[in-house]
Amino acid sequence: MHILLKLFIEFFQIGLFAIGGGPATLPFLMDLTEKYDWFTMEDLTNMIAISESTPGPIGINMATYAGFHAAGFPGGIVSTLSLVLPSVIIIFLIAKFLDNFEKNKTVKAVFYGVRPAVTGLIAAAVLGLMQAALYVETPEGSRLSIPLVILGIIMFGLMNSKKMKNLHPVIWIMAGAMAGIVFQL
Repeated sequence: MHILLKLFIEFFQIGLFAIGGGPATLPFLMDLTEKYDWFTMEDLTNMIAISESTPGPIGINMATYAGFHAAGFPGGIVSTLSLVLPSVIIIFLIAKFLDNFEKNKTVKAVFYGVRPAVTGLIAAAVLGLMQAALYVETPEGSRLSIPLVILGIIMFGLMNSKKMKNLHPVIWIMAGAMAGIVFQL
């Protein structure tokens, strides 16, 4: 099967089932790292960092990055459009039947059950990303990087302190980038 068709199918499915926005796409993208050689788990963590630091919805940024990484410019376009397509279709259908849809007990029940499932998917993705971000590869194998754990704890503490809580996210991204440069030296 042609890679663009595979990208279309995979990202259409992600767009259809990743209810909850960009972070909800993470478990699906983690699955793609195992299913295809389009990108690695390390690429995924880089993808998340880039997607978080660029304007726009994280899910779309990640789809564009993944598609581009897998098949160049056409892959980026196909992945992005196929991720958005299910939402567009669903919005058109909801708009057509909005009055009936809004009051439907079955629809309310579905969303009641979907919310915890999405929360669980996002939590599982966060744990997987923490593992990918905090472990380093050595000749002996993968090991937990104590400096990265300490950096994460410090950044978390600073971001949640009263004095620094209202700093713009760009400042935190830049601080993390500088810390990464220092750790690499």
